[in-house]
Amino acid sequence: MGGSVFGTLFKVITFGESHGPGLGCVIDGCPAGLPLNAEDISRDLRRRRPGAGGASTSRAEEDEPEILSGVYEGRTLGTPIAVLVRNTGQRSADYDKLKDLYRPGHADWTWETKYGFRDHRGGGRSSARETLGRVAAGAVARVFLASRGIEIRAWTSSAAGIAAPRLFPVSEPQAADPAFDWDEIERNLLRMPGKAAAAKALEVLTEIAAQGDSAGCEVSCLVRNLPPGLGEPVFDKLDARIAGAMLSLGAAKGIEFGAGFAAALGRGSKLNDQPVPAGNRPPEWAAGLPPGVPAASWKSNNSGGVLGGLSTGQDLYFTVAFKPVPSIMKKQETINRRGEKEELAIQGRHDTCIAPRAVPVVEAMTALVLADLVLLDRCSRV
Repeated sequence: MGGSVFGTLFKVITFGESHGPGLGCVIDGCPAGLPLNAEDISRDLRRRRPGAGGASTSRAEEDEPEILSGVYEGRTLGTPIAVLVRNTGQRSADYDKLKDLYRPGHADWTWETKYGFRDHRGGGRSSARETLGRVAAGAVARVFLASRGIEIRAWTSSAAGIAAPRLFPVSEPQAADPAFDWDEIERNLLRMPGKAAAAKALEVLTEIAAQGDSAGCEVSCLVRNLPPGLGEPVFDKLDARIAGAMLSLGAAKGIEFGAGFAAALGRGSKLNDQPVPAGNRPPEWAAGLPPGVPAASWKSNNSGGVLGGLSTGQDLYFTVAFKPVPSIMKKQETINRRGEKEELAIQGRHDTCIAPRAVPVVEAMTALVLADLVLLDRCSRV
């Protein structure tokens, strides 16, 4: 199958199925000399791991990565980095009854229309467990970006219709909400930046789970210390690449940058990000500008840190919408391989809401895009 390779210079291929022997990735193009060990990857894999309770599936696996190549004495060699995670907690028998049925909301039927047959065990390659390889690769990309001072943080901005405090309120996207708490994100099961909101959302999700149903969510992401001019300004715009990366995630259904869809209701006089003198920009930031281009700051960030497909040097800010998990215990209508109508209630271990596990995945895909664009940017001028 095609479509499993991501990136231009920092290139990643993910492999494996949900109930196969293992999953992982191969990273080609990672610069040599970066400090890297298995714990750098394990840290992010633990964050996406199921079995944490609350909204998560009870499928519990250690997800310990093995670095098979590309690293020697704790540093990257500049050669392909292969990472393998072996599956240990799969229960394929849970899916025996689904072999001849098409699950509502899943890729079962569309997969068969393309390939003629499918791995019915947990969705195979279309399973959310495929994101494990993305997170492993993203952890490597994050090490590269950190060497350049670039920071990536994501969080659950809503779950089951309960909104967390917004970092940038829609009514005033350039102003931080004082109720937003960075430290709270990793303290609660939903990774929300507000304790009260997380408790309320978890209460609602518990009720939804008891009804055999599921709920959607939103995940927001902020990137700090991006240099200006990052991105390729036609087909590979920064925001276009980020959007493509996010919408490649199975449950993602929408994305907005900065003011997002609220911008459609506004006016240019209010939403244009106006440049102002640089003020307290650090000297090293201005040192990367071409001769004759003045350093600049901005009065607002309604664009989410991107103008003309290029980074402005402000924080990159976007939000991704995820649909409810399609595997639910409520009865639904479907058809079997003979085209006959049947009723289906899916059993097994499934998330009620993917919010907490989607957070590290969003960070990983962001890191992969940015690592690739940083390397491409080296070719932009003499």
